[in-house]
Amino acid sequence: MITTLKEFVINGNLLTKEQALELAACPDKELLYEAAHEITIHFNGYKFDTCSIVNAKSGNCSEDCKWCAQSGHYHTQVKNYPLLPPGECISHAVHNRKQGIHRFGIVTSGKQVNNKELETITGAVRAIRATCDIKCCALMGLLSREQLQTLYASGVENYHCNIETAPSYFSHLCTTHTLEQRIEMAIFLQQEGILSIPINLLQPIPGTPLGSVAPLSDEEFLTAVALFRFINPKAYLRFSGGRAQLSKEVQQKALYIGMNSSITGDLLTTVGSTVAEDKVLFTGQGYSLQENTDWEQ
Repeated sequence: MITTLKEFVINGNLLTKEQALELAACPDKELLYEAAHEITIHFNGYKFDTCSIVNAKSGNCSEDCKWCAQSGHYHTQVKNYPLLPPGECISHAVHNRKQGIHRFGIVTSGKQVNNKELETITGAVRAIRATCDIKCCALMGLLSREQLQTLYASGVENYHCNIETAPSYFSHLCTTHTLEQRIEMAIFLQQEGILSIPINLLQPIPGTPLGSVAPLSDEEFLTAVALFRFINPKAYLRFSGGRAQLSKEVQQKALYIGMNSSITGDLLTTVGSTVAEDKVLFTGQGYSLQENTDWEQ
């Protein structure tokens, strides 16, 4: 059945939720992982997309996401600060481009930025684009269409919005959600045509409601990667928050199965890995960091 569904996807068809649930129930995980690898290579080859982010505004968020160190509802050790001056964002972008990173994301805490903050951010983006050829992305909450158009006009090519979990589970977000609901989330992204999908692992933050939960098993994580690849065959599946909790061997296995992009360097409130270390990891699995990874290609 795994081989049949692999050929079904390779021939240009999209998996249904029912088919994905059948896959999830298959006991032969190694066969599932190998099939997901073949789908990855068929659609994207060995192209690998890299990005870095800057935490341009930290803490005091009005939202109460149960995992987040930046929520103003919880007492954590995160450093709170207002919007960074443009020069700091520009220097981060230039530094990362010199290290060979393709994309640079400006991320702000909070439900949305105001127009004054947006003006500062768009000025920084224009300066970044005038200084180097790194592609600019942004994640700034729930912006209006007009604000998004302003960002686009300044040079932002991609806008990210956190999905976090399946729509049916969002109001209850905690560790008891099931593999079925991860499949529901993957199907939702498939239906929206999303081609860059960050996959976060919960990194428990003391002071948050999820601060003492147990991590996923290696098999559960790798199975989720394989299912996301079957359901979203052309997408870049992106290592994001929590990767440092995985052993090198599990990271290598995930790269083989279907993770073909990554945030590299430090993350928002947790330490990531160095760019040099990541380059060795990614190229060691056969990926090229030099090819064009624009979604439309």
